[in-house]
Amino acid sequence: MGKSVLLIEDEPNIIEAISFILSRDGWSVATHSNGHDAVGVVVGSRPDIVILDVMLPGKTGYEILRELREVEGLVDLPVLMLTAKGQVKDREMAERAGASRFMTKPFSNSEVLEAVRDLVTG
Repeated sequence: MGKSVLLIEDEPNIIEAISFILSRDGWSVATHSNGHDAVGVVVGSRPDIVILDVMLPGKTGYEILRELREVEGLVDLPVLMLTAKGQVKDREMAERAGASRFMTKPFSNSEVLEAVRDLVTG
């Protein structure tokens, strides 16, 4: 059973850190760094979980998530939203868009790993 993660993030340091910790834990990690065609990448790759940044070039994570939730078969796809903003309104927007979980940057490696494991294994 391959466990696959699609990380949609545009900050190289975060991409490197998350890719490293998840790969070390046995996950297959693919990355994408713009919002323009992110929905198509998710549809094409059908990962077990998506880690989605809010602020992306081309389209916000909220817009991407709303579009994903309209795709047949992706309604229940676990999506972990990452944001540098942690205000209540940001959490509410993430929940309304259909986020499975919301995490504020900076975060610890163990927090990300635990969230991904929880979201995929239930």
